[in-house]
Amino acid sequence: MKFKEIDAQHQRVEQITTSHLVIGIDMAKEIHVAQATNFRGIVVSKRHLSFSNSIEGFEKLSRWMSERSW
Repeated sequence: MKFKEIDAQHQRVEQITTSHLVIGIDMAKEIHVAQATNFRGIVVSKRHLSFSNSIEGFEKLSRWMSERSW
């Protein structure tokens, strides 16, 4: 069972191309933090984004991702 999970994860990672933007999110109970990286894992945003665990916070994350020219 464990090998199938690892294989599936590797297949998803292999689908990442040079045109993909990877957003890593550190999730917590109330405040989350997001950071953007390129396909190689190199940070491409000048600053991380802190946003609340609410509809407004996720709308803020959505705007942050769409308003940037990565």
